Amino acid sequence: MSLKKESLSVREAQKLVLLSQRLPTQKVVGSAQEATLSAIEHLGYVQIDTISVIERAHHHTLYNRNSRYKSAHIQELIADKKVFEYWAHAASYLPMTDYRFTLPRKQAIAYGKQKHWYKRDTKLMKSVAERIKAEGPLMAKDFDKKGKKHGEWKTAPTKQALENLFMEGELMISKRVNFHKVYDLTERVLPSSLNTTTPTDDEYGRFLVKKYLQANGLGKLTEMTYLIKNTKPLVTQALKNMLADGEIELIRVADNEYYILPESLELLSKPLARKKLNILSPFDNLLIQRKRTSDIFEFDYLLECYVPQQKRKFGYFTLPILWDGKLIARMDSKADRKEKVLNINQLTLEPGLKKTEAFAVAFNKELQSFLKFNNCQGVRFHKTIPSNFQQEFESSYPHLIA
Repeated sequence: MSLKKESLSVREAQKLVLLSQRLPTQKVVGSAQEATLSAIEHLGYVQIDTISVIERAHHHTLYNRNSRYKSAHIQELIADKKVFEYWAHAASYLPMTDYRFTLPRKQAIAYGKQKHWYKRDTKLMKSVAERIKAEGPLMAKDFDKKGKKHGEWKTAPTKQALENLFMEGELMISKRVNFHKVYDLTERVLPSSLNTTTPTDDEYGRFLVKKYLQANGLGKLTEMTYLIKNTKPLVTQALKNMLADGEIELIRVADNEYYILPESLELLSKPLARKKLNILSPFDNLLIQRKRTSDIFEFDYLLECYVPQQKRKFGYFTLPILWDGKLIARMDSKADRKEKVLNINQLTLEPGLKKTEAFAVAFNKELQSFLKFNNCQGVRFHKTIPSNFQQEFESSYPHLIA
């Protein structure tokens, strides 16, 4: 039975969002791989990223939802046809159970109603598809790279054709080899029992609303349509219909109004593991919408790897730190895989963090797990703000210092 409320305090909203995001890391039942699948199905997508100064973002996001996570889980789930790659707001891993809800975008791209990055060369696309049909799964490097390259990454024409076929739904990624995509015909990748009917506009709109609110606790129209482009009319109508049907409600948090599933309010009666600390990826689902993060958590975040070095304030690849139900610090780090040392280039505590001793205890506990996750054995501090925190931490936990 759901609780009826007209407004939430900021603290209640933060708690609701965190528990909906399955943060801090919660205890999970069943096998470790099942827990990973459950996290992907609940979140709806996990963003893939190529930056590897520490373990890549998709692994990092799942590690924070499943303490027993292994990097092999994703490829195992793809091989078992339970997870697949496609585009959310960026390249992502999605649950196979949601496959049919990628069809509207694929069909829009195929019919020219939406565009991706590359110009369509239909003759080359047909040739590439026929070769994969005849030879089986292939990577971009298996094709001739001659021809005019595209974009800053100098993408070869055959790679462009592969990506266009992938975005249209003719091809899927059957696996990755050393992070390189292996393409195959969609019909050979999908489970035979999967529902592949195209959803109606009403089904699609309701799916987008419900999926977002289940994973994020509360949301605005602009936040829901940020993740899947060109869906504003569908989501707007779905919100109107679902409000009328009592499937969702409006709730106020400070000066903002959000949509919410009535049953989500029951999460407020559950405890939040405030002593547990999480070192988050910049691409974590909790953080990916920066304005939302600022509105709800009063945490302004910018990924500075795209900022000139002389203008960086916090570091190249700064990891937000969640503790006591708040985003309370930022850690710029890089794993030295040869020396097996995690270099903390700069650890910056937020001005509002007063309980530094309790924070250090929680940070020490999580840092030990984070080192193992990144295949490191020790840590090397280079700078902390304030500077006395480095001395405080190193004197209390010398066993971690490389």
